[in-house]
Amino acid sequence: MAEGMMTRGAAEVLAVQALGWLAADDELFGSFLGSTGAGVDEVRARAADPDFLGSVLDFLLMDDAWITGFCDAAGLRYDAPMRARAALPGGDAMHWT
Repeated sequence: MAEGMMTRGAAEVLAVQALGWLAADDELFGSFLGSTGAGVDEVRARAADPDFLGSVLDFLLMDDAWITGFCDAAGLRYDAPMRARAALPGGDAMHWT
């Protein structure tokens, strides 16, 4: 595995951690639900789905303050969410928006 690459399993664990971090902040979690169109029941049902976990990281990666807040809370390097996103389905595609 190349330097800086993350395994899919490790990426899924990180994304679940990120989901927990988002869920602990009512305002931020509400924004996540609004942006994904998911309800709380769907979040619970899909929390182990790699595609859904990719959407969790897509949301987190939209704001530098969210990235640093999550990484500081989890004791991770600031590039960890980006590396995790690359290891999940759809993470190899470039998003320019």
